[in-house]
Amino acid sequence: MTLPLQMGTLPPMFLETSGDLSDQVIQRRRERVFLIMAGLFLGSMTMLNILGVTRFLDLSFELFGFQIPMPLAVGVLPYPLTFLCTDFISEIYGRRRANFLVWVGFLVNIWLILIIWIGGALPGFDSAVPDAAGRLPLFFELRRLTLGAVVASMLAYLAAQLCDVHLFHFWKRLTKGRHLWLRNNASTMVSQFVDTFAVITITHFYAHSLPVDPENPLWPQLWTFILTGYFFKFAVAAVDTVPFYFGTAWLRRYLQVEDEVP
Repeated sequence: MTLPLQMGTLPPMFLETSGDLSDQVIQRRRERVFLIMAGLFLGSMTMLNILGVTRFLDLSFELFGFQIPMPLAVGVLPYPLTFLCTDFISEIYGRRRANFLVWVGFLVNIWLILIIWIGGALPGFDSAVPDAAGRLPLFFELRRLTLGAVVASMLAYLAAQLCDVHLFHFWKRLTKGRHLWLRNNASTMVSQFVDTFAVITITHFYAHSLPVDPENPLWPQLWTFILTGYFFKFAVAAVDTVPFYFGTAWLRRYLQVEDEVP
C-alpha cells in the first residue's frame, strides 16, 4: 500500500514498507526531518549573511618551510552545512523539494535585507555618524558590512545552490543511482567554487568590504581569499562524505524510503 502523503510535493519513492508503524507516525517523521534539515539550512545561511565579513580569522600555517596565508571570513564557518542539507534533501525528498528550499532561502535573504534597511532608516537614539576613530555605531557598522555581503551572497548563493542541486541529480542519473560519494562530492565541490569566486569578487567590487592592501596588486590578494575559502569548504565537503553515507542509510530506514533510481 502506498502511504498517503500530506507534504504535497514529495516524490512517489516514499512507500509504506512496514506494518509496525502507522501512516501518521511515518508522516510525522518525514515532516520533522525535513523541518530540521530546512531549519539548519536556513539558520546557517542567515548566520553567514549576518556575520559575513565582520571578522576575518587568521588560520595561516607553515608547510615545508613555506608560510601559507589563510584568511577566512567568520561567516564561512557554517556555510558548508548548507550543501550537506541540500544533498540530504535531494537524496531523500527529491530535486523539486531541494530547489524549493533554495528559493525559500533566497526570500529569507530579501527579508533580511529589508529588516536591516528599515532598522537603519527609522529614527533612533543614535545615527550613522562616525566617532573620533572613524567608526560607526555598532548597528550601522554591522549594517554597512551586512548589506554589502548579503547582496554578494544572494547572487553567489543562487548560482551555487542551484548548481549543487542540478549537478547532484546529473551525477545520480549518469551513475544510475550508484556511487553516492561521487554525486555528494562532485556537486558540492564544483558549486562551492562557484559560490566562493562569486562572493569574493562581488563583495570586493560591489561592497568594498574586503581588507585588501591598496599598495599591493589586487588579484593575488583576491585569489588568496578565494582559494582559502574554497580550501576550507573543499575539506569540509570531503569530510562530510562519511556522515552523508551513514546519514542517508539511516534516514532511509527511519523514514521508510524506497531507494529510487532516476
